[in-house]
Parts: sequence; structure tokens; C-alpha cells
Amino acid sequence: MWPRVPKINQIKRIGLFTRMASDPVAAAALTKFKQALQKAASPLYTPVVDADDALLLRFLRARRLDVDKAKAMLDAYLTWRVEFKVDEIVKTFRFPEYDRIMELYPRFYHKTDKFGRPVYFEVMSTLSSKLLDGDITTPERFLKYYVREYEKTVQYRFAALSLKAGKTIDKSCTIMDLKNVPIMQFNSIRKFLAQVTHIAQNYYPETLGSMFLINAPLVFQGVWKVVKGMLDENTVAKISILGASYQKELLQVIDAENLPAEYGGSCLCSCVGGCRRSDKGPWNDGTVAGYPIDFWENINVIPQGDLGSVVTVGARSSVAIGDGKFSPSSDVGAQ
Repeated sequence: MWPRVPKINQIKRIGLFTRMASDPVAAAALTKFKQALQKAASPLYTPVVDADDALLLRFLRARRLDVDKAKAMLDAYLTWRVEFKVDEIVKTFRFPEYDRIMELYPRFYHKTDKFGRPVYFEVMSTLSSKLLDGDITTPERFLKYYVREYEKTVQYRFAALSLKAGKTIDKSCTIMDLKNVPIMQFNSIRKFLAQVTHIAQNYYPETLGSMFLINAPLVFQGVWKVVKGMLDENTVAKISILGASYQKELLQVIDAENLPAEYGGSCLCSCVGGCRRSDKGPWNDGTVAGYPIDFWENINVIPQGDLGSVVTVGARSSVAIGDGKFSPSSDVGAQ
């Protein structure tokens, strides 16, 4: 059995109760929401597992406290979890192309902002349609990896941060670096971006606290009009588009010691790969009792038993994971 961490509101409800006391409308909507879910008796809804107040509030707020719309959204989410086999992906999915993906499309968490939220970075300069053309990975495999990382954040990072803060932390601060972004590649990955956006907005709603698009070139304005159309208005309101002089704005939200030096802070993580590969934060820095948890920390590490295994897919030649090669047409380790 894989270690499912306690729900956030089972860890620390202090912050949640404080917020609810100051927002009686949301509290009333939450009560009504729970009653509607129990009355519907959906086979996919298990109160013991799914009745996390923080989770239900996210769906409510995503639908402006409209209980019927929030219920429809939650039903769709629970159905998707079964159909997409989310729990199975978390338990068994292997992503040996992880290191190569990180070279071409760096995506990483690094410490926290001044509100206790995890800071997430995406570096777009080397993003290319070749990333998903089957030689390195496929859109299907990358979506599984993407969902598994979301699960790690919601179940693991948020839980540790909530413990440390003594209140519910269920949102992140995102920084997208658009320096030298290959605008001409946008149309080739537009469908994939739409899939990723759909998953984020519909299945992990209200987890974005704020987003900074930095180093945005002038030509990005045209792309932004298209991207903006994929987002709901709540998400758009949380996004700030900045040029090359972004450091002052970031330092207003993130302490210098928590911000990588390459982005105007003072942090220079000493591990191999530096800040981009450290995944450093309260979930693994020893400041929270019970953390780190080996399962989540080693989720991108290929088990020793898988090293050297050979996979043959169709006309493709055999590939040995132990040699750092991989056929992305096969989900090695996935059941």
C-alpha cells in the first residue's frame, strides 16, 4: 500500500476554521454541498475519503459557491480519477525520461513564498514540439507525469506546508520564464497545452495562488490572446505579465533566500543541478515532523530492479533503461 498522506484538514483545521468563521456564506455553502453529496449517494463519492473540507471548498469557489455547479464539477473530477486511473499512476507509473525532459523543459518546485505557498517554476526557452514527438516521450506519457506531479503537490507538499504554517496551504505561486520562448512552436503544442489547462482548471481547481509570466517578449501578446481564451476569468485575474525587469515584483512576494539567484534572489542550492533540481522545501528540509516521506521523494527514481530491463515495441529496437535509453511507446513499470 502506497503511503497516502492525511488530508490537509485532518492535519490542521485551524486556518480553515478561521477562514470559515470570517466567511459565513462559504460555510453555509459547504454545509449545503455536503448534504447534496450525501443525498445523491454517488458510488464514486466516499465521505470518509473525499469529504475533505479544503478540497470541497476549492470546487465550490471554482463555481462561485453554486452548489449544483460545484457538485457537477466534483462528479466529473471523481469520474476522471477512475477513468484516468490516477491512483494507479501514482503507485506504479515510471518515467525514466524524466532527466531528459528536465533538460528540455525544466519544471520544478523551490521553497516557499511569503505566504507559505510552494513556488513552482517552468522554463519555456527550450520548449519544442520535438519534446512530445515520441523520441523522448509522448503526450500521453507526459500527461501521466503531469498528473502525478499534481498529486504529489496536493497530497504531499501542501500537507507539509499546512503543518508548518498551522493553517491550510492549498495554493501555489507559479513563475513561468518566457525568455527566448520559441513562439513559432506554439501552434504545434497548442492541443497539448489545452489538455494540460483542462486538467488543471477542472480537476485541480483553485490551487493557483498567483502566477508571474516573466521575460515576456513583445510578440507574446499575440500568443497570450489565445492562451487567455483557454483560461477561466478567475485564473486570468491571478496572472501578472512582466518583462525583463521582474525582480522587484518577485521579491515583494518571495524572500531573497528562497528565490534562486538566477531570478534575482540569493539562493544557490549546492546539490547537483542547483536550485532547478533541488525540489527543496518544508516537505523535505527537516523542518516538519514526519517529513520527508521516501515514497514521494523517490517517485522519479527508477527502482533498481527496473535497471537494465529491455523493452521491445513494434518495429522499434530494444532499449535498455539502465543505459539511459527508453522507448516512450511503452509504459515501463505502469500496470
